[in-house]
Amino acid sequence: MSEKADAGPAGETVGPAADDAIGLDPSLLIVDDDGPFVRRLARAMEQRGFTVEIAESVADGIAQAKRHPPKYAVVDLRLGDGSGLDVIEAIRGCRDDTRIIMLTGYGNIATAVNAVKLGAVDYLSKPADADEVYNALVQSDGDKAELPENPMSADRVRWEHIQRVFEICERNVSETARRLNMHRRTLQRILAKRAPK
Repeated sequence: MSEKADAGPAGETVGPAADDAIGLDPSLLIVDDDGPFVRRLARAMEQRGFTVEIAESVADGIAQAKRHPPKYAVVDLRLGDGSGLDVIEAIRGCRDDTRIIMLTGYGNIATAVNAVKLGAVDYLSKPADADEVYNALVQSDGDKAELPENPMSADRVRWEHIQRVFEICERNVSETARRLNMHRRTLQRILAKRAPK
């Protein structure tokens, strides 16, 4: 899925990868196990000037990060073989200037905090479009994200609290259920669902 841009004199990048916002290193790794989505996003990012590699598992994402540490990365949180947080950690172990965006359909504050601690610079909930991903990747560190128009619903606040306790309990369902004074099966059903709006 990688299209290399031609190199000009003095290693200068020529062609679509020479976007000023992207900089001289347009390498982008996208890790997501939703095949059609990852290929669509890869095409859209290539059109915006990135040189894209894709991975559809934690293992493949870690291997690619170690083989060719990217300048930019978009990593899904929940993958078939584990957590995207492991991919972020692997990228950070190889390169400390990578701009990493955590992308997920299971957005929650606790996981966002973990992602940022591991080195992600932003956190987008699916469905995020290519423009949102691009803007998050090229946003300057000093830029502030826009405030949401609508505050969280009561259901969302409850869900966020459950997720935070789940993370504090190191993702142990039994311990989380005990601390929340909740039946284990009820908690499992809540954790399996997407975040309420």
